[in-house]
Formats: sequence, structure tokens, C-alpha cells
Amino acid sequence: MKNPYRKTKIIFTIGPATQDEATLERLIHAGVDICRINMAHADHAWSREIIRRVRKVCDRVGRQIAIMMDVKGPEIRTGDVPETFELEQGETFDFTYGEGIGGIGEDGVRRVDVNYPELANDIKVGDTVLVDSGLIRLKVLSLEGQRVRTEVIIPGPIGNRRHINLPGVRVNLPALTQKDRGDVDVGIEEGIEFFALSFVREPADLDLFHNYLAEQNSPAKVIAKIEDQQAITNLEGIIKASDGLMVARGDLGIECPFEDLPLIQSRAINTCIQNTTPVIVATHMLESMIDSPIPTRAEVTDIANAIREQADCVMLSGETTVGKYPVECVETINRIADRMEMEDCTAPRGDLALKSPKSKMLRSAAYLATEIDDAGIVVFTRRGLLTQKLSSLRAGVPIYAFTDNQELFRQLLLMRGVEPFFMEFDDNDPERTIQNAFEALKNRGWADKGAKMVVVTNVIAGKKIVDTIQFREVE
Repeated sequence: MKNPYRKTKIIFTIGPATQDEATLERLIHAGVDICRINMAHADHAWSREIIRRVRKVCDRVGRQIAIMMDVKGPEIRTGDVPETFELEQGETFDFTYGEGIGGIGEDGVRRVDVNYPELANDIKVGDTVLVDSGLIRLKVLSLEGQRVRTEVIIPGPIGNRRHINLPGVRVNLPALTQKDRGDVDVGIEEGIEFFALSFVREPADLDLFHNYLAEQNSPAKVIAKIEDQQAITNLEGIIKASDGLMVARGDLGIECPFEDLPLIQSRAINTCIQNTTPVIVATHMLESMIDSPIPTRAEVTDIANAIREQADCVMLSGETTVGKYPVECVETINRIADRMEMEDCTAPRGDLALKSPKSKMLRSAAYLATEIDDAGIVVFTRRGLLTQKLSSLRAGVPIYAFTDNQELFRQLLLMRGVEPFFMEFDDNDPERTIQNAFEALKNRGWADKGAKMVVVTNVIAGKKIVDTIQFREVE
């Protein structure tokens, strides 16, 4: 059965180009699923206003989207400089801590402070320091106290607060900084659905975040952003500890050899699917469309490849924060997804380790639906676990997920192939709940009388509740 909706989900990052209500309305009509707020560039007042504005526009349009807050996590940045430094190849340059605004040291060597006091303890002679997304490369020559002396290998300009990458270096930064906790508190108070944690290095980073949310009684999900070599080493453990994974190709392509990036992306997507964990591919999806109304052919192929590899979501960043054509970017992904999803294999994946009887029942439901012409799957869920497993099976049939949990309703928007519905359940009459679901599908125009559905639900059998797969026709 051809899906009546796009299976691959779209995340857009909100910014000056998309924050007005009119543009938000156009984006929601175009089919975005999740709005990302990047806390590296947002304050609390603006974030609260944006969250409320998105909710307001969703209510007016009649279509809900989820909200993801991307917290900065641990990062190393340069401090302020009196004016931009133009580094020269072969120049000696110092990174210091606690010496104030950058300038020229007593020995005539130019320097800049960093925001991390342990830099000289974590790094060693011969290591590489990358500045400003890897545009500037330096090699560590010597260490003295809190001074790191380097040689400029690839020169360039250093301005205020430039991001620093240390490929292969394990840094002892906290997983959740004080700034992050303040940002997260805002998201919790506003009831957002997802938090994305930057620079996740090991499963313990996620455990810390989950514990913090639990202390605040927040049902939000945590997305792990993998951005360095340590994360790749701990990939499977991070996936199992997270509620979703983001392949953040910007820093990942700096921290790791860029020729390895396609292999890392494929491995991450496949491992997530096998562990029934949603996965997002992010960064530079349609970078040229920041200024151009059409994508490059390479970008089309990149997005098509992420969809062919069956990622749950693709994400737009600069394209929708400052780009000239944010709505056109979404429409471009729609066109690519529509074409690529026509080529989807209809058979459920056989490489998922579904061990429990209920999980194996879901696989049977997926096989049944694919073997019946024009069938879909209807699933009822209150925690999302059944839906997540059905999504990970990647069967080429629509999955209609019904829930009476408002938070879960929006969280289901992360999952590939799943179209969520918010609907009250009749716990005393499961049949009435099924018929209400069929009515909702008919009202949406996605099912006519006689349409075939595989229904995953439970029934009351005496004093027991029994899980069932039912083959039904819409009445």
C-alpha cells in the first residue's frame, strides 16, 4: 500500500527566517514534524516565546508538531580578542586560561584564552587543535602550566568565542553544564517533547540527563548527538541509553576523518534500527539553499541516500534559521522523499532481535499487512513501545498509531512511517475504540469503507487482558 503521507520525518531549526507566525504556518502546512530550538544561539525569554508561538500556530492550523530543545552540552571555545587575529602558517600561537582578553604575551607570542581550565591537562604534545569548524589547524608543541603552545599548520582568522575541536582527545567536561540545566528547566516548564544533548561521549552522559528529567517529573525524551570519536567508540551503548540518536555530521566530520563519515552514518542508522531507536541525520542537508532556490545535485543525492538507508528523520539547520528559502527546503525534501519511498522494500526487516513474544507478534502483524493488498496497521499505544518496534521493522505499509497520551502523541512524530492520532480510549469497550479509530481514518481521507487493516490491540477475555492481532475491514 502506498503511504498516504511521507514516512521520513522533517525537523527544522527555527530562527530569524522562520520565527514569524506566517512562515511557521507555511512550514506546518508544508509538512514539518518537529521544531528544533538551538540553545547555542537562544536565550530563555526568546525560547519561551517561540515555544508558545509554535503551539499557537499549530492550534490555529489544526496540525500539531513537536518541539526539540538542543542544549549545548560540553564544549571548548576561545575567549574574546581585541580584534580578529589573522594567523599565519608556521606561526607560534598560545592557548591560555585565566589571562583575560587575547593579545600578545610577554615573549611576543600571540595568545587567546579558552573557557576550559583543564585543556593543558587533557592534551599532549603532538595533538591537533582545530578552531572554527576545523578551518584552522594547529599542532601542540609544548605545555607549560595552563599554557598550550602550538604551531599554525593551516592559517585563518580567529575571532571571539570560536569553537575548538580536539580530535581523539578525551576531555573531562561535564555532560550537563549549569547553563544546560537552566535551559532544560525552561523546556520542562514549557512542556516540550524532546531534548537533544550535544557531544554525548558515553552512556553515563545520558543516564545523568534522564535522571535530571526524572527528578523534575518530565516525560520528555533525550536525543543523543554523536559528534566525536569517543561517541563512535561507544556507539551501541549510547544508542541503548538514549531515546533517539542524531548523527551530527558537522562536528563529526571535523573530529573524524571525513572519508569515514558515510560509513559512520550507515553504521549509526543500521545500529539504531536494530535496537529499535529512532535516528536523525543532520547538518548540511541543503546548505546551498540558504542562498539558492534550488538544491545542488549532490545535496539531492545526500538526502536520497539518508532516506534509502531508512533514517527516521532528516534535519535542517541554517537552511531554516537564516536561509532565504526555508519553505522551499521542506518542499524539496518532500519531493525527494516521495520519490525514494516509492522504492521501499515492502518486506519487514529480518535483522531485528525481537526476543519477547509480544515483539514477535508485531513482526507477524507487519508481515500480514505487507502480504495483503492496500492494507495498513492500526496500533493503540500509551507508552509508544509497540509503535517504536513496528516503525523499526520498516515494513512498507502505513502505521496509524492512536494514543490518549498528549505528550506521546507528539513524540511519535519522531518515528519513521508512523502517523500519530490523539484519541480518547474506551477502556470498557475496546471495539468502540477500534471503530473510533476507523472513523478518524475515514475523516482524514486515508481509509474508505472496506479498507483492510491489521489491528494491534488487546481484548478483555474474562478477567484477563489478551494481546491480539486482528484482520479487520473498515465499516
